[in-house]
Formats: sequence, structure tokens, C-alpha cells
Amino acid sequence: MSVHKSSIISKLGVICSSYREELLKQNYENLDREKSQVSRPSFSITNEFILRFNQTQDPAEEEELLEQARKYILRCKRKLGLKTLGSGRHVHLPTAWTEVIYLAQCKGKIQDEALNMLYASLDHASFGYDQLPALFFVAESILYRLCCDAFKKTFLYSVEIKLTKIGYLIFLRLFVFFLHGHLESFKEHLLRLHPYLYALSSSEELYHKYPNIFSNVQFILKTSEIMWKRELLSESVFIPVENEEDFGKINSDTEHLQFNLGGYKVSHLLWHCVAAWSCVQNNSPQLSKVLKHLISHKMQLQKECWLDSALALLVIGEAAKLNMACLKTLMDLVTDFLSSILSIQIQGECCNVHDFSWYWIIVYTYTTIIAEICLYAVTSDLRKTAFIGFCDCKSSRKKNSLMSTSEEQAELQEASILSLFEYFSSKISDNCDQVVWIGYYGLVYNLVKMSWELQGDEEQYGLRNMIWQTLQKTKDYEKDTRIQNAINIAQAELNDPTDPFTRYSTKVPPHVGEEVFSKYIGWRIANTLSKLLFPSLDVHVVTLKKPVIKYHQRKYPNEKQESMKKRVIHFTLREYPVLELPMFPYPDFFTKADKELAKIIDHHWQKEMEIRQKEEAMYEAKELHNKEIEKEIHFQEIMKKREEKLHKKTKPYELPLRAEVISLERK
Repeated sequence: MSVHKSSIISKLGVICSSYREELLKQNYENLDREKSQVSRPSFSITNEFILRFNQTQDPAEEEELLEQARKYILRCKRKLGLKTLGSGRHVHLPTAWTEVIYLAQCKGKIQDEALNMLYASLDHASFGYDQLPALFFVAESILYRLCCDAFKKTFLYSVEIKLTKIGYLIFLRLFVFFLHGHLESFKEHLLRLHPYLYALSSSEELYHKYPNIFSNVQFILKTSEIMWKRELLSESVFIPVENEEDFGKINSDTEHLQFNLGGYKVSHLLWHCVAAWSCVQNNSPQLSKVLKHLISHKMQLQKECWLDSALALLVIGEAAKLNMACLKTLMDLVTDFLSSILSIQIQGECCNVHDFSWYWIIVYTYTTIIAEICLYAVTSDLRKTAFIGFCDCKSSRKKNSLMSTSEEQAELQEASILSLFEYFSSKISDNCDQVVWIGYYGLVYNLVKMSWELQGDEEQYGLRNMIWQTLQKTKDYEKDTRIQNAINIAQAELNDPTDPFTRYSTKVPPHVGEEVFSKYIGWRIANTLSKLLFPSLDVHVVTLKKPVIKYHQRKYPNEKQESMKKRVIHFTLREYPVLELPMFPYPDFFTKADKELAKIIDHHWQKEMEIRQKEEAMYEAKELHNKEIEKEIHFQEIMKKREEKLHKKTKPYELPLRAEVISLERK
């Protein structure tokens, strides 16, 4: 689990050392000012308390400070609303997030518990405009801990894994606010993040062997780059210029295939995934048509704008937890993606033109999503299908043995966990493709966490037993150090003294440990994007901005309602005889929603079909022109050979001149 962090440490130390005291002081003053405006109590977690907690050597004082820190933990849990999914009168997320991030500076178990609480809250909390200042403060604190503390350690620590997971959730939330256009007044906050993001861009040498950490880092950098370019109208300096140019070229090529949303172009793939999720939520009969259109955009997974693809998989993964057709669509998308990219890379086609270094992010993202479906899908059939697959996998399970010494490589049949496990394990080698070993790494890493999550659950005993058998074979027979690292890192992240490979089941008491997977953030993202892209489907559209409630409106609500009732105008048919009654009852809300969704989908589908027809016509015309040129070249070659052999310039089907015929007869 150790990785030596070499020359980058001095570079990062120079970048970040001058920021700590100044930024913490400024953030503390800003938060105090914001809290005074909303009439909230001041923080009781002070810098003096944190210093005393970390530096004391007196056992009595240490016990007293530990007891005080536990009281702070209990109060933060109540403010975060961990048992009520972040809702309730006692919940105030901005204050609680700030208190928890301060409390996370304490050493030992208090730090671990504070980070676990923050991760759980960021996972399940709803979106609110008033959260943005606290989100930026927490983002700055997390990036500081990564760049100025974690990078200076000579070994990899489990705290780094937690920090990158929290950073992923924070920047995912900031990106959703960005899509809504709410970051215009937070340009200064984005500027303050810039030094840390520049330092974080140098972390590839540190984390490239650990895809679970490096994928979160890449997501933070990509979302930051987009928000930086759109909000500050400046090119990002913490992303390589080559990748930025390629990204621009591909965007210009696919401009007509994207939706413009607040200055950001949302791909058709993401749009159709959100549409599918909306159909599942509203029980719409248009789902099959939407999924058919979604499959037609499967090639967009191979575009370099991988952020949209990752969000699309996240949204359709949430729909797959509820619907079997969506699960099949998700698995078909990834199966086609893997087959296409591996065949291209094996053949070596276009390797000089396109950069395949980002493909692993899509594959690793999918391994996490399919593991979450196995755990949290609403029915046992969905969970079983995600793990085993749609086909009869009895023979597949017999083949899934690392003890086999045959060199035959398995074929990719579908994107279930067992099928992918068999496929990647058969192709793993020292010189294998990056997608192969990272996909294998992601499966093993998530299987360890799934086994830990299912401890003590008697209803899921069969699934946990299959997971245990698969992991046991990997542990006993897989010699690749990268895959062994996946097991070690997952165990270290869980920080669980119990060996997950023991043959006896362990009873786990409730509310122990941390959340190993994101249970709610996918649903929050899908719900928010559906309201943003399809506002007509919901009569009561909830905006992210907090409504302003005036004092007199709160004080006299009944009088306002009575005055509005008096203004209602009543009329009868006798007064308006021209009015005709409808022959059929008015459609309900869901019928209207289905019709609106069908209109939107048909409109965009017709536009896309027109574009495709034009492209096909241009392509056919170009092919026809190329064939005519080839025929002309071929004919000229034939004539040249005929002239060399027969010394004649006439065509084979042409008669010679009359004078030539007479001369030939005389001869």
C-alpha cells in the first residue's frame, strides 16, 4: 500500500505553504460575517481547541478534550440531519459542514468520524443555493489538506482516499450549480481554488497506480477546468494544453449533436439518459422509445468529452436500479464501448490521432455503478442480473476460475460483474492495456467493499457468498501486484479489523463505520437535471434559489388566503350559453407529462434525423466520386499495359481506321 512520493513534494510545498494561515483566517471571517447575517450562533469549535486537542500530553486534559469533541460530534450529527436525509427544522447544512471540516483537523478517531459524517451528508443532502459559500470553503479546505498535507507524506494514507471521495462529491455538486447558472457571483471563490488545482494537476505520478483515487482527482480537475473557462472567461493553466486543444476540436466537430445549457454543451447521450430517468419516475409509456434513441447515441461514449459520459452513466444507473429495461440498456452501452475500444487499440488504428488515456475513467466509473446496482436496486431480480447477467451463466461461473492454466481468453458477452471479471482476469498481464487492468482493479476493489457492506445481512447471504468465493480465488491465485493493491487499499479504506475473507459471517451493529458507496447522490443529480432539462413535466418546479419570505407574509398567512379566495370569479353555464362541455374527461397530470415528453423527444429526433440524412447524402456522394476516380485510374492502367504489349492506342472495343485495315490485308 506504500508509494514513495518523490520530487513533487517540494514543488507542492512551495505552492501551498504561503496559503494556509491567510486563507483560514479569511474564510473564518467570511463565515462569521455570513452567519451574523442569517442570525446563527457563532462557532464553538475554535482554533485554540484544535491546537490543544492535537498538542496536549496531559492524560486528564486529553480525556476532557476528547469528551468535548464527542459532544461537538453529536451536535454536528443533529445539524447535518444524518438520520433524516438532511431535512428538518434542526438542520442547517452550511453551518454543520463548516463545523465538521474544522472538527476534522483533530487527530485520531475524531478526524475519521468527522470525515465520515461529511461524506454521508454530501451524499444525501438536497441542493440549496445557500449552500454555495460553505461548499467553496469545504472545497478549499479539502484541496489544502490534499496538496499541503497529504502530498508531503511519504506513504499513502487512508485519509487521502476519504479526502478525494469528499472532493468528488463537492465538485459534483458545484458542477450542478454551474449548470443552473448560480456561480456567476462566486468568481472570487473560484480564483481562490486555482493554486490548489494547479498543484493537484501534478498528482498523476502519485496516484496513477490507484484508480479509485486518481479517478476522483481527474473529475475534480475536469469540472474545475470547465467552470473556470465558462465563469472566468480564461483558459485553464492547470490542465495540459494538448488535451485542451483536442477537447475543443471534438466539441467543434460535434457541435450540432449537443444541447446548449447556460453556455455549456450537454451531449445527446446525457440528455437521453435524463429523459429515460424521467420516464421511469413518471411511469411513462415513452420509455422504450427513449431507450431506443439512447442506444443510437452509444458512439458518444467514445468522444473525449468524458465528463458528460460519466454523468450519463450515473443517471442511467439510477434508472437501472428501478427498471430492468434501463439496466439492459446500460449494460449494452458498456459492452459495445469495451468491444469497440479494445478492438481499435489491438489493431492500432488511429493511435496517433486520438488519445485513449481517458477511456479507463469510463470503465472504472461503470464498475462502481454496477456494484451500487447490485447492492441498492429495488428488486432481487435487478440485483441478481447486475451481478450474474441476463444469460444463463452456469457455464460462465464454472469457467470463472483463476486456477485454470489454459491460455484461452474469454470473450466479452455482457457487462455484468461476473462476465467482466472473467473477461478482465483472462486478459491481465504485465503488458496489458490500461483499460483491462483498471477495469479488473475496479471490480476487485468494489467487490471487497460490497462484501463488507453485506456483513450480517441474512437476506443477501447468497450474494455475499458468491462475492466471497470470487475474492478468495483472486486473493489465492492472482499474482499481479496491481490487483493485490486493490484488495489492500479497499481494506485500508474500510479501516475494518475484521478480515473480509473469513468463512464465518460477522454481525455488524447498526450505524458503525462509514458509507462505502454513494447511495443518494446519483438520485439527487438525476432529479435535479430532470427538473432543469424537462421543467414542463413538473407543475411545481423547485428552483435551487432559496425563496425570500417577508416578515408580514409569515405573520399573517390566513388573512392573505382569505383575500385571495374573495377574488375568485364564479360563473355558470346559464350566464355563458356558448360554452361547450368536453365529451371526455380532462387528462390527468401524468398523461399531460407523457404527451409533453413525447413532443420534446419527437422534435429533437426529427432534427437529428434531418442532420443524419444530410450527412449520409454527403457521404454517398463522396463515395460515388471516389469510385469514379478509381475506375478511371484502373482503366488508364489497363490501356497503358495494352499499349505496351500490342502497340495500339485504340480501346479494346473500338475498330481500327480503314487505312489500317487495308494495309493489314495487303500484308
